[in-house]
Amino acid sequence: MKSVRFGILVFILTACNSVYYKPNSLDTTQIFYADRGGYSMKRSIKDVMRKRGYNVVVGTHAKSHDVDGDIEIDSAVIPDNTRYRIKVSERKEVFNPFWCPFNGFWWWNFNVSVADQKTGEELMMWRGRACQDSALRMLDDILDKMEKTE
Repeated sequence: MKSVRFGILVFILTACNSVYYKPNSLDTTQIFYADRGGYSMKRSIKDVMRKRGYNVVVGTHAKSHDVDGDIEIDSAVIPDNTRYRIKVSERKEVFNPFWCPFNGFWWWNFNVSVADQKTGEELMMWRGRACQDSALRMLDDILDKMEKTE
């Protein structure tokens, strides 16, 4: 009976992520563009990639304008020599000490896309929900498989 409960739990947890990626597709010597700001996942992706030696830029500020008096929209100029574009959509992280006590305490809900600006091909699509540390381990594993091997 315990193994059945464990199996159901594992099945539920694995259903929280849907990932497609193209192996051996990232040239880590190229420039990666990521949008500014964001919640934890957007910031963490930039941090992880920089620690791995990627050249991640956020572009130069172009202009800002108010929408509805409360929301400010920024636009940035993407450098011409940018090879990859990283797009992250996310919901605000949720403090979850019951589900994620040994996994960073924060629950993330996100979509991540990596596209090759040269070919127009989407190299990674990741729809996920996970505890902070689990998501970062998954990101490392995915990047390991996406980096070109010589």
